Amino acid sequence: MRELPGLDAQDEAAIEELATYYRHFAQVEAAGVSPRYADWALGVAQDEELLSRLAQLPAAKRQANLLFAAARLHGVEAAAWPEANSLIGARWSQIEATIRERATQTNEPGRIATLNLAFAQIQAQEKAPLALIEVGASAGLCLYPDAWPVRYRSEDATEVLLSPAEDQLRSTVELTCELRGLKAPEVLSRVGHRAGIDLNPLDVTAQEDLRWLEVLIWPGMEHRIPRLAAGAALVAADPPALHTGDLNERLAEVLAQVPASMTPVVFHTAVLAYLSRADRLRFRRQVEAAGARWVSNEGLQVVEGIAEQLPDETDTESGFVLSLDGEPLARTAPHGQSARALRR
Repeated sequence: MRELPGLDAQDEAAIEELATYYRHFAQVEAAGVSPRYADWALGVAQDEELLSRLAQLPAAKRQANLLFAAARLHGVEAAAWPEANSLIGARWSQIEATIRERATQTNEPGRIATLNLAFAQIQAQEKAPLALIEVGASAGLCLYPDAWPVRYRSEDATEVLLSPAEDQLRSTVELTCELRGLKAPEVLSRVGHRAGIDLNPLDVTAQEDLRWLEVLIWPGMEHRIPRLAAGAALVAADPPALHTGDLNERLAEVLAQVPASMTPVVFHTAVLAYLSRADRLRFRRQVEAAGARWVSNEGLQVVEGIAEQLPDETDTESGFVLSLDGEPLARTAPHGQSARALRR
């Protein structure tokens, strides 16, 4: 995921930047994953009227995921862009209201498979249970790395299956992850504390919030729906502590609640791209000053210093760079389906 367009203006430069963003989304993010969204995004990039409408929204509200999910929430499911565009135009007032009210809070438990690569390293170094704090937690579905069976497949066709103990909290769905040039974790981490921070935490026991998470799943990726249901069941069985507010304003308070016998781990996936560069730096300084372990799973250019360590990596590839305490570990697919060794 690349940085969002940053121009708040509504002039030609802002609209062209927005068109470039939608072309990139079509050609990199959605290509080969969701043909419908690739088609829609190319359509938006060429539609001056819709681009002008989007430019009238706050910069953070102009993104493809949010527009398309809001459209689908209001019944726009046409595969071809011309029909979808016509429906979006006819229902724009409702779609715009949803865009302004909601945020892209994709909560994909599949990402646990790749986050485990970092969590396992921490667990090997720190014998205490982990106290997980996810910023941008949405409904908190990624706070359960100890509860999901994960099957790792390597290039040589070998498999490693990590499973929770039978008497522990356990997902009914198994995750899978293809590894290229990387070793599978040896064990699942032990989690003793789960907390999250979000501007608007979602409640998976509320039908409207669960429906929003469902429409955030891209067409062509319906295999993720059972994972969402299984994750919601885990949250209902053992709810995490979800805190409402700005991550920079609430982080110190939430870190202070970590039991002294546990290792605090602050993590995030596809979150810092929504912050200004100043707020990203403020966040990083807080985590480092607190002495917490830091797991980041963000676009190549999002976390300062990551791209500079990886001159042979480019942002023409979809997905994230997984890093631990500012050190890059792997290139990870957007929904945890694969991870590969970094090109350095």
